[in-house]
Amino acid sequence: MFFLLNLLGVLVVIGLIFLCSPNKRNVKWKSIFILLIVEFLITWFMLETKIGTWTINKIASFFTWLIACANDGISFAFPSVMANERVDFFFSALLPIIFIITFFDILSYFGILTWIIDKVGWVISKISGLPKLESFFSIQMMFLGNTEALAVIRQQLIVLKENRLLTFGIMSMSSISGSIIGAYLTMVPATYVFAAIPLNCLNALLIASMLNPVEVSKEEDVVYVPTKEEKKDFFSTISNSMIVGMNMVIVILAMVIGYVALTTLLNGFLGFFVTGLTIQKIFSIIFSPFAFLLGLTGHDAMYVAQLMGIKLATNEFVAMMDLKDNINGLAPHTVAVATTFLTSFANFSTVGMIYGTFNSILGEDKSSSIGKNVWKLLVSGIGVSMLSAMIVGLFVW
Repeated sequence: MFFLLNLLGVLVVIGLIFLCSPNKRNVKWKSIFILLIVEFLITWFMLETKIGTWTINKIASFFTWLIACANDGISFAFPSVMANERVDFFFSALLPIIFIITFFDILSYFGILTWIIDKVGWVISKISGLPKLESFFSIQMMFLGNTEALAVIRQQLIVLKENRLLTFGIMSMSSISGSIIGAYLTMVPATYVFAAIPLNCLNALLIASMLNPVEVSKEEDVVYVPTKEEKKDFFSTISNSMIVGMNMVIVILAMVIGYVALTTLLNGFLGFFVTGLTIQKIFSIIFSPFAFLLGLTGHDAMYVAQLMGIKLATNEFVAMMDLKDNINGLAPHTVAVATTFLTSFANFSTVGMIYGTFNSILGEDKSSSIGKNVWKLLVSGIGVSMLSAMIVGLFVW
């Protein structure tokens, strides 16, 4: 019964996205079905096979080791704080970002990360039949944040037509930064974080091709590769990475503090008019139909719907901290779908970050396509998270 509801949910989400498409005739259903089959195979491999489970455990162990390396640096600067049995969110989840983003930039500097993205992107393009640059970008999103991924292809974005630029704005809603993964792992199960990452990237490609189907000629279907002249020396690169990492920590900290405070303020106003009414309760009602389509019932369905609302209104960190506090009392299926849904950047503040990046790269005129289509970005972000959670949910009961 609940399995069938979960399966129905996949069809409902795809159907709703199709209804939102302004150009339904150009939707490439063959590519969409191929991507869905690939996603089911990837999820089955990761969650149902010994090799897949072993692979996820090894990747999780590697990131745990990276976090341990980062903690050594933090302990040097804050020895008394890190010696405590319970370490605050700022020190345990945010400060490791400085080291991890530096590590990923080192991989990029020596061409290792670039090679992986290029080859896997080429494979996805061949399998799905979708444009190379969009496929390349979807794989970038597994490792880079939305602003970093857009910056990498900035030279390509400058020459793209406005209708195709929107595709990259839509896809950027569901990105995840490799430097943030370590922070996620301190709050939620690694298995579902690593299951969500490839699914989000493929679903972003799938949903963007439905919400904004664009025909691309062979001449336009090329991928920008940075020249050697654009590279800085190694020590300048890693020093800049550490500064970028610290800036990212400050931005995330500011958003967490600000949005939690604003949520409390809004709840105070709502409670003034209706006793006990909160923004979390409102969102739990709005998202509850989709929570039931995740194969959830009763209290779990309303709780996951509330987490969905928290993520959209604030960010995934606030929602994950809530989930971390309640995770022991939840069923495995509930933990799986909730964690998968929360593993991406999709929220209101993400729209602002994407618009700001487009504005800085392309100027106000070309970035206006993002401002005019904010609803598409939000629909995509919610749709991708929902679809990924539903696919993972089919394999965990």
